[in-house]
Amino acid sequence: MPGVTPRIRTIILGAAGRDFHNFNVLYRDDASTDVVAFTAQQIPNIANRRYPPELAGPLYPHGIPIEPEDRLEALIRAHSATRCVMAYSDVSHEEVMHLASQANAAGADFVLPGARRTMLQTRTPVIAVCAARTGAGKSQTSRAIARILRGRGLHVAIIRHPMPYGDLSAQRVQRFASTADLEKHRVTIEEREEYEPHIAEGSVVYAGVDYGAILDAAESEDAVDVILWDGGNNDTPFYVPTLHITVVDPHRTGHEARYHPGETNVRMADAILINKIDTAAPAAVEQTVRNVRALNTSAVILRAESPLTVDDETVIRGRRVIAVEDGPTVTHGGMRYGAATIVAERLDATLVDPRPFAVASIADTYAAYPALGPVLPAMGYGEGQVRDLEATLRNAAAGGVEAVVIGTPIDLARLIRIDLPHARVRYELRVVGEPTLPDILQQFRSRERAPHPG
Repeated sequence: MPGVTPRIRTIILGAAGRDFHNFNVLYRDDASTDVVAFTAQQIPNIANRRYPPELAGPLYPHGIPIEPEDRLEALIRAHSATRCVMAYSDVSHEEVMHLASQANAAGADFVLPGARRTMLQTRTPVIAVCAARTGAGKSQTSRAIARILRGRGLHVAIIRHPMPYGDLSAQRVQRFASTADLEKHRVTIEEREEYEPHIAEGSVVYAGVDYGAILDAAESEDAVDVILWDGGNNDTPFYVPTLHITVVDPHRTGHEARYHPGETNVRMADAILINKIDTAAPAAVEQTVRNVRALNTSAVILRAESPLTVDDETVIRGRRVIAVEDGPTVTHGGMRYGAATIVAERLDATLVDPRPFAVASIADTYAAYPALGPVLPAMGYGEGQVRDLEATLRNAAAGGVEAVVIGTPIDLARLIRIDLPHARVRYELRVVGEPTLPDILQQFRSRERAPHPG
């Protein structure tokens, strides 16, 4: 029609989390934009569904299709899209630019929204725990901070980065205060790994899809003093932080300047925590310090260990073992090993490569990530994949493997049957030297009433 400006036909590239948040904050009520599709990457079985109309809003009465990212160029052409928005994390700068080149060649702009554009303002002070790469140690850092704050008599509401892999409408706002809530919401292994340790320590965790509604729910809790943003992958916070902590992993030195949006987190951080200094090479630790200081000259730098303990060393020592590691860390996180591998090697165990025993979706994971080391990623995105993980370990038991070392943050044996002796590796954060974590949190207390500008 004459005088009517056509809406900008837009595709949002995502992985069932940041993509939905960016849509909700930037585009849901924007009459100048028409989001014609989401694309999905990294996580199995999250494509070929729809972002439902009850979440998408009145501009999208039929919802929005979610398509595999490998169809990006065809989608741009089919929908005459002129804008692609990058909205997922833990990808190399090179990978981001390959996507940009695909979009540009197909005729679309490629957009990276500024981190603060998608941050919601809160009434409550926010401590954000983020990272340069997934698997750097955000979870144990978040748990340590929550313990310190609770010890000071503060009521902490933990809001976790989204992992909505099921019914999106039902997952709009989720509250986890007990293990019964984990069962109620039928969470995946990946979700359980993040929520269960917090719940075990007495924290209430919020997550879901609509982080404006989640914020309203968390701030309506009686006497909430602090929101603790527990980030996912190496994504930036969804809320304006009063204190922004970024965790960096010296086992992957150099990655702090090579991955999106981890470098953004390093540059934005008020405090940078160099974790795992007890298991990384000293030279790598010092190089990591130099790298982050080159990106951020003003952040306070802390050094921390994540000491590894095992509940029964005799199960592992000297045996032929399979190391089960955190799935995201050793897949798109790019780590070839994790806590289970380190403990197995310390105890003179022989690591058995699980690939010959892998079935179905677990075999597909090895095919998708050929650089994986001789570890078994604890993939559990849905019941079928959990059963495939169980079957893989059953094959290993029949194939001469003597024990299993579990390096995930949860008691995996509660979820699957493991027909082998098994031992669980645990890890918590221990800051070394000064400043200490309580020192940094005391500075946060002095800034509570003056959060960063939005």
